[in-house]
Amino acid sequence: MSKPSSTLSHAIQLMDCFSKDEPYLGVREAARMTGLPTSTVGRTLVSLKDAGLLVQDDDTRQYTLAGKVLAWAEVYSATLDVRRVALPFIYDIQRLTGETISLYILEGAERVCVERLESDQNVRVVARVGRYLPLHAGSAGKLFLAYLPEDKREEVLANETRYAFTPLTVTDPAELRKQCRQILKQGFALSHGEWTYDASGVAAPIFNPRGQMIAALTVSGPTQRFTEEKVEQVTKTCVRTATQISRLLGYNPSQDKQGVQPGRQN
Repeated sequence: MSKPSSTLSHAIQLMDCFSKDEPYLGVREAARMTGLPTSTVGRTLVSLKDAGLLVQDDDTRQYTLAGKVLAWAEVYSATLDVRRVALPFIYDIQRLTGETISLYILEGAERVCVERLESDQNVRVVARVGRYLPLHAGSAGKLFLAYLPEDKREEVLANETRYAFTPLTVTDPAELRKQCRQILKQGFALSHGEWTYDASGVAAPIFNPRGQMIAALTVSGPTQRFTEEKVEQVTKTCVRTATQISRLLGYNPSQDKQGVQPGRQN
């Protein structure tokens, strides 16, 4: 696979700098975040603005994403039937649990959040839509890892750089294999402090008519609220909801599981 040109690479780097936390960026800020020369950043931002991907504030001279990006996002979302079907259930389970609800799909050897509804409590876990995360840390990641065909799972374990995000992150392949066997046996995944030290999560699989896992539904929140009793309650609710979504997508729970279907096909 050929590498993108330097111009395209710079444009992608700069577009990746914009986030919910930093929706507006100036040339110097973007240069600091990317490590690119200020002159290169300035030219590239102007080109992105001319292409309709960015707009510039007349007073502050800062840039932000333009409406064309939202149009692309809508095209992407239109291909995600699971998101459309799951959305009403996401509102229901958020109301029942009071915690942050997220929906992940698999892309390559990473998971990406395609929908989330944050808890309305003061202390909560925030899952950013569009963020790519590894498979070895967190309940949704380990769920995908477990349901991958064995050869694909071993490929991920052999090639993935397993960074320890917290002291509780599991990076040992043998331990991850052990946890994957347990996840397949019980039908859900748990995590405590693996991705963010003081956060816990429960994830349940959503299947398509062929019995392939196509998404992970997660409930996450501060570990201090995830008592043993609450984990049991949340797990039952999450698994039940994921099963309901799977049935609406045409899945028959009596059929065999058939690995994982990537959320997007190249």
